[in-house]
Amino acid sequence: MTNRLGLIAVAVAAMWLVNAPEAAAQAPSCTVSATSVSFGTYNAFDSADRQSSGTVTYSCNKATNNISISLGPGSSGTFGGRTMTKGGEKLGYNLFIDAARSGIWGDGTSGTAIYTRNNPPPNNNVSVTIFASIAAGQDVSAGTYTDMVSVVINF
Repeated sequence: MTNRLGLIAVAVAAMWLVNAPEAAAQAPSCTVSATSVSFGTYNAFDSADRQSSGTVTYSCNKATNNISISLGPGSSGTFGGRTMTKGGEKLGYNLFIDAARSGIWGDGTSGTAIYTRNNPPPNNNVSVTIFASIAAGQDVSAGTYTDMVSVVINF
């Protein structure tokens, strides 16, 4: 069976008040994009968790911005048990901020972690890995399972 997790990028900008057109051109801004996490084929009889990764890439125009990136819970509405779905069927997975897959990447609530960086390099793409895992032994039928997770950058 094939299981894919899609990520959708959503940019959120801080409010910036300006009094002159020149100041508007100097206002801090950031862009964010994400590559999908694709788990490939999941076998319910495998004894090991299925792991994969994706990437969040951002670029900010000012070096003085401190940024944070959070991930939404997806369709499950919870960080502790994200699920991909195929019709009414669910396949549990999660997204992590670290390669050890010990820190769930969320919005900083409920024990989740967020990515933070002080003074990212200006006008350079910075890529951050999203580590992902599907727990072994889930009894699901063959097919394509998907979820959409928002990516939010605050600066």
